[in-house]
Amino acid sequence: MVELVVLRHGESEANRDGIFTGWSDVSLTKQGIQQAHEAGQLLAKSGIQFTHCHTSMLKRAITTTHIVLAEINQLFIPETKSWRLNERHYGALRGQKKQAVKQRVGETQFRTWRRSFKTVPPLLDQPDEDPRYAALGVTEPRGESLEMAYNRLMPYWEDQIAPRLLNGDNQLVVAHGSTLRALIKYLERISDADIDQLEVPNGEPIRYQLDDRLRIVAKTVGKDILK
Repeated sequence: MVELVVLRHGESEANRDGIFTGWSDVSLTKQGIQQAHEAGQLLAKSGIQFTHCHTSMLKRAITTTHIVLAEINQLFIPETKSWRLNERHYGALRGQKKQAVKQRVGETQFRTWRRSFKTVPPLLDQPDEDPRYAALGVTEPRGESLEMAYNRLMPYWEDQIAPRLLNGDNQLVVAHGSTLRALIKYLERISDADIDQLEVPNGEPIRYQLDDRLRIVAKTVGKDILK
């Protein structure tokens, strides 16, 4: 049996302010920092030893990662940052207040943009140019559905995470609400229609125990990871 823990970063400034964020790089709030410490303390009590940590290229996830690794005294393990673990790109919604968007377009359209699997949000007129991605030969999206985020995430799972798990090495993934929804959809075989019901809270570890074919044997969330 092997362990996989996935964790959404602590509360960000955009989470606090109710703003669509996506690939925008925002910091954790004081509450988000505290959530990261508490998540690390839970994992420390669990006694899980990881061999590798995976996170995105956005500082809210990176900061959470480093706080957690410090709390579990595992800062020494290898850490990989990948754009494939970045939050879903919200396109032209990025930077807008969620409540204002909901009032403008109505509840149905708002929820469809946020929660459905296939619907693409309004696109940016042109992609942003960010040197961190340009150096990798990656063009920032103009906008993504959850399905598009799923499709860019899965090669990373197949190449970087799954092989390590199959080797019996426990893995930690610290990422974002949408990319973790995509990963959980795959792990738990959630349908396209049902994925809109899944919410991944900030700073709450999700612990999977997997068999030698990476099928779920047990899943625990939050404080239940100590059981």
